Amino acid sequence: MTKSAAASAPLRPSSNRSSKNPAMSVKTEYLALMAELDRRRRTNQLAAYRPYPRQAEFHAAGAQNRERLFMAGNQLGKTRAGGAEWAMHLTGRYPQWWQGKVFDSAVRLWAAGVTGEGTRDNPQRVLVGPPQQQAAWGTGMIPADAIVQTFMGRGAPGALDSVVVRWGGGGDVQADESVLSFKSFEKGREKWQGETLHGVWFDEEPPLDIYSEGLTRTNATGGITIVTFTPLLGMSDVVLLFLSAGEVERMGKG
Repeated sequence: MTKSAAASAPLRPSSNRSSKNPAMSVKTEYLALMAELDRRRRTNQLAAYRPYPRQAEFHAAGAQNRERLFMAGNQLGKTRAGGAEWAMHLTGRYPQWWQGKVFDSAVRLWAAGVTGEGTRDNPQRVLVGPPQQQAAWGTGMIPADAIVQTFMGRGAPGALDSVVVRWGGGGDVQADESVLSFKSFEKGREKWQGETLHGVWFDEEPPLDIYSEGLTRTNATGGITIVTFTPLLGMSDVVLLFLSAGEVERMGKG
């Protein structure tokens, strides 16, 4: 009996089936995992924030003091500390090590610099991300998954007017929304009137009338003010508010 051609032909792999490379598959999965971990790190910087001792002292002082000053040299983490604390209050995401002020509900906060450009390039950048790269908004201290909506300002390009932030929503905590608005000292005291706030962050030293108006905005809520700056104006009226008579005398002799 003769065999049919189909039966006698040797088996060959189909031409449209490619053999898999286990090593390449593992590498691809590893790279994808690393990319995802990097994305999570970049979009949730708040989770990785660990203050150095002076920053931790500044935060902890908020448990007992409505008004706080973080005065230090350039590039020493003042704005980063302010941004991290503001992000915690806006989201309600307080780490286990936190010993500072805690709000148990959604908040309304302001963050301000000397000019619109200064506010954009410092507190806004630290809180939201690079001002000129909207695709990267959510890589600041406010986690990307907490940013509900952003509203553009009318001044400097890339400057935001306000941000709606998701507060709470974990476990038994009902989700709500906080509001962060950006201000500048150059607009004058009149632009600082009217609002009722839980906190005002002055990033750079404000004039005394602006500081007083900002503090007034928090009186009804028992809220807080924080000031972060490098001392460039000497022994100003605002600096004197935070120093005891003995400290002023020692600094005068020094």
